[in-house]
Amino acid sequence: MTEIRIPLPRDAFPDRGERRIAEGAGFTATAFRYPSGVEALRLANPRGEVTLLPFLGQMIWDARFDGRRLTMGNAFDGPRAGASILETYGAFAYHAGVLRNGTPGPEDTHPLHGEMPVAAMDSAHLTFGSDAAGPFAELGGQRDHVVGFGPVYRATPRVRLHAEDALIEVEMAVENRSAHPMELMYMLHANFDFVAGARIVQAAPFTPDRTEVRRAVPGHVTPTPAYLALLEDLASHPARMERLSEPDLYSPEQVFYIRKPGTDARGRTRMLMELPEGGAFSAGWRPEDLPFCVRWILNDGDAQVAAFALPSTCEPEGYTAEKAKGHVRLLAPGAVARFPVTLGWLGPDEVAVARAEVETMRKG
Repeated sequence: MTEIRIPLPRDAFPDRGERRIAEGAGFTATAFRYPSGVEALRLANPRGEVTLLPFLGQMIWDARFDGRRLTMGNAFDGPRAGASILETYGAFAYHAGVLRNGTPGPEDTHPLHGEMPVAAMDSAHLTFGSDAAGPFAELGGQRDHVVGFGPVYRATPRVRLHAEDALIEVEMAVENRSAHPMELMYMLHANFDFVAGARIVQAAPFTPDRTEVRRAVPGHVTPTPAYLALLEDLASHPARMERLSEPDLYSPEQVFYIRKPGTDARGRTRMLMELPEGGAFSAGWRPEDLPFCVRWILNDGDAQVAAFALPSTCEPEGYTAEKAKGHVRLLAPGAVARFPVTLGWLGPDEVAVARAEVETMRKG
């Protein structure tokens, strides 16, 4: 199938109503704007749809498949352009980084999770084509970040959806266009819905050395004696969080680091969150590309999120702390770093095979 590429200028998104951009091969692509003015593209296949923000960091604002919404519960009625991700924290997934990442510490000046989550994209386009998995529709785009006497890079994210699938292929590519090495910190921040009673299936054991609770308390959390006691218990018994059977324990948030997950013959790892009613959330990637895995779970009156697998190049403690750990990567002049991740939904009839794959990775 010859690829068809459709430019998406900002004026393709109507101020009122919706505009069908394309239809065919099992897909429909619809352009619209939220009341805030943020442009959105709804990309649908027979199993569901994703709502993408072509010009706001190319984040995935929402995802629904087989009648199940995947996105975190949140207080936002729609996306809003702002100076940081905090001003629009309701997305299913966003690109965190790329010059700085994580929660800023006392010595840091960067916004939460860096500049990319809400970056204004320079261009966007929609591509229809076919690959080994069949027909696909893909949103792509480009942003050139240029600072005088500072970092110069090109970010080219993409989101690909296949015709009969509920898994989404997401990739961020970063090219250092400066004459100097560039510091790089990246995470795909996938915010799945919190579901009480769900079970996390991971390619690493729930032991203290492989599923490590974060004991450092971030500045936005006010710890109580009970909270600190819980951290101590989780440090010794992380398997307590394998099932989300104690919803009240996730307010304030809990963060874990999953160490050295197993991989398959292709070097890929995978994690699942099996829901009590059937089906599962899924995330897969190559640790060679993204060597760290963070888990962030929060369940309170304002947000309900089970970010059970956040693949990244670093931990989320902010630039200064990660620099001290040696976790800030250097990208050579002219080099390109690519970060592909597959995430989404598995129907009840798809879970058993995926679970067996993950269990084999863990044992291997």
